[in-house]
Amino acid sequence: MAKILVIDDSLDICQLLDRFLTKKGHEVQTAISGKNGLEMVKRNSFDLIFCDFKLREMDGRDVLKKAKELSPSTQVVIITGYADVKIAVEVIKNGAFDYLTKPLIPDEILLLIERALQLKKEDKSYSVNFIRGTDLAPSKSNSGSNSGFIKGVSKESQKLYKEIQLVAPTNLSVIIYGESGAGKENIAKIIHEQSDRAGKPFIAIDCGALTRELAGSELWGHEKGSFTGAQFDKPGQFELADGGTIFLDEISNLTYEIQVGLLRLVQERKLRRIGAAKDRSIDVRILVASNEDLRKSVQEGKFREDLYFRFNEFSITVPALRDRKEDIEQFAKYFLKLSNEELNRDLTGFDEDVLQVLLAYSWPGNLREMRNVIRRAILLSDGLTVKLSGLPPELVYSRKFNFLELDEEGQKHEVGKAESFSKLKNAAAGAEATILRKVLEDVKYNRTKAAQELGIDRKTLFNKMKQYDL
Repeated sequence: MAKILVIDDSLDICQLLDRFLTKKGHEVQTAISGKNGLEMVKRNSFDLIFCDFKLREMDGRDVLKKAKELSPSTQVVIITGYADVKIAVEVIKNGAFDYLTKPLIPDEILLLIERALQLKKEDKSYSVNFIRGTDLAPSKSNSGSNSGFIKGVSKESQKLYKEIQLVAPTNLSVIIYGESGAGKENIAKIIHEQSDRAGKPFIAIDCGALTRELAGSELWGHEKGSFTGAQFDKPGQFELADGGTIFLDEISNLTYEIQVGLLRLVQERKLRRIGAAKDRSIDVRILVASNEDLRKSVQEGKFREDLYFRFNEFSITVPALRDRKEDIEQFAKYFLKLSNEELNRDLTGFDEDVLQVLLAYSWPGNLREMRNVIRRAILLSDGLTVKLSGLPPELVYSRKFNFLELDEEGQKHEVGKAESFSKLKNAAAGAEATILRKVLEDVKYNRTKAAQELGIDRKTLFNKMKQYDL
């Protein structure tokens, strides 16, 4: 049983989730505003929070940040429309456990609860919940250990694997660049498992989920009585990783004070718990990741230059999924296999028109988004294959719009497949939804401004937003 808080300014959604989750044996409380929800977090301990992104007085980003400050061990799931998937990826980067897209699917909700409870049981509060090495099909590394890794076939993927094989056996620090959801933690785990440190601890920390107040304690550890609430000695994550590898995701989110402490640790290979009188020697290989160029962060004064040079002994860039189209079908089939096992289903593949959609889509959320899309599609598809009806409308519209662009550029494609490319009405709807979403994002969903930009009245805009689930 989980203690769950639902935060949504729609009373219907609150009541619906309350009834459903209570019937499943969970203890549920609801709040119809972010402010009320945070007051409840102050007074109660929750395992999981479901929070709508678009709240009236404060959005899901603000609720997430405050909730993690109040209760770091509580997992937060953001509920959003599929058109907001870029925002959903952003909040995951900032510490959300996962996101759900509307319309909500009961099995998907229960699956998320199960995963959150399992993570809490394993005490992995700050471990990224994307693709763990244990989730992946095993392949033999050079060191002979089983390294969970699924290999792509594109030139970009092959270049990535060569760089991993080159740097993994060394003890060099590595900066791993890549967009959110591209699999940076997975790459770090492979580097660890193909090094001499394989079999020793591998600890992944999402720096975006570390609050300013608790970051020092979480990284360096603390002694009993060193501050209010420190009722026992606690080893930090670096101490727990001794002899192995530590992976710091979104490294640029660390405060200046923590960067200073990290520089000392890197230079002297020693750390001191908060409140301790003596240093401890430490032997840890440090891998870091960022979705922005750290050199730019240095120039802007956000990141220490000396720390950057310490980390930049080698760098790897994980290509975005849209830049390795040749891998998409292989990755999709792999996630199909994983999701079948996770959901106890036995779908055998994808309809041809579904594969066309997957290939044409730009995947702003990369592999994480693909995992969620396919898992959701399996839940919604009848029969033995994933159907087009199981995909979010945003993907289907994108496919039609993208292929019209390809026509104008003279590139070849199979026009007759899956009845879709010949239907002008559907293509126009896809284009309209894309434009509406872009304008709404530009004006931060101010409907008055959006209506003015589009040259329509607010009522027409509202109806179209409902039509396209925006």
